[in-house]
Amino acid sequence: MPTAFSRTRLPRIVQSRQNARVKELRAAFALSSRSETGLVAIEGEKLIGEALSSGLALGAVFVRSGSEAQLDRLPIPGDVEILELPPDVFTSAVNTESPQGIAALVRPPAFTLDDILEQKQTPLIFVAAGLQDPGNLGTLIRSAEAFGATGAILLPGTVSPWNQKALRASAGSVFRLPVVSAKEDMAFAAVRKANIALLAAVVEDARPLSAVDLAAPAAIVLGNEGNGIPQRVLEHATHRIIIPCPGPVESLNAAIAGSVILYEASRQRAAQNPR
Repeated sequence: MPTAFSRTRLPRIVQSRQNARVKELRAAFALSSRSETGLVAIEGEKLIGEALSSGLALGAVFVRSGSEAQLDRLPIPGDVEILELPPDVFTSAVNTESPQGIAALVRPPAFTLDDILEQKQTPLIFVAAGLQDPGNLGTLIRSAEAFGATGAILLPGTVSPWNQKALRASAGSVFRLPVVSAKEDMAFAAVRKANIALLAAVVEDARPLSAVDLAAPAAIVLGNEGNGIPQRVLEHATHRIIIPCPGPVESLNAAIAGSVILYEASRQRAAQNPR
């Protein structure tokens, strides 16, 4: 376990917005994805702490002058570069309205479809088919980890899990849950080969959630917030499922719907294997 930052190890003070490391941080935040060096930008003591506890490697840590106390609470490895930035330089590099005073470049995990499909536990996957709201995606990743999913597959058109809003909504789950971007043909071929039922969540003409066996291997498909699941994706579905809603609403938010389905899967599996 790396030791906490020591006051005997002083950050390197950087005054210029044109410093190479500062520009790399700014670009990573602007991209909301992996940078050219493969790193992603994260902000805040909690998220950096989650990255460290998840075993991810930091490329560099950036602290705003006056916020150095946050370093004392983080187990930053001794070989990680720490830069102290004046408030204006720090604010220019991050993209939040109320900067939290500390940010980092981190190397995200590199998962594959095999990491999702070849686990010891019964597969439980959510498949995002064009989800565009980063808050929805981040929330789903967090729910997926909470309810014991084996991973997430992101089809083309889905927002990046390294989008800043998605990162914050995932609360660190994206550092641990296997999340893989894949083309539709590759993803569905792998799911079929693993004998996993593909369950498409729709709003009409479908089997009610309680009537579906979610204790069996399952991949739950969630569509775009406005247009739902594309027809070409629906054609791959083993079953179409619906969450019955007695209230006068047309449909649920994608993150809520996905979380309800993941919870039901967790409930069914726990009932079959009581401790």
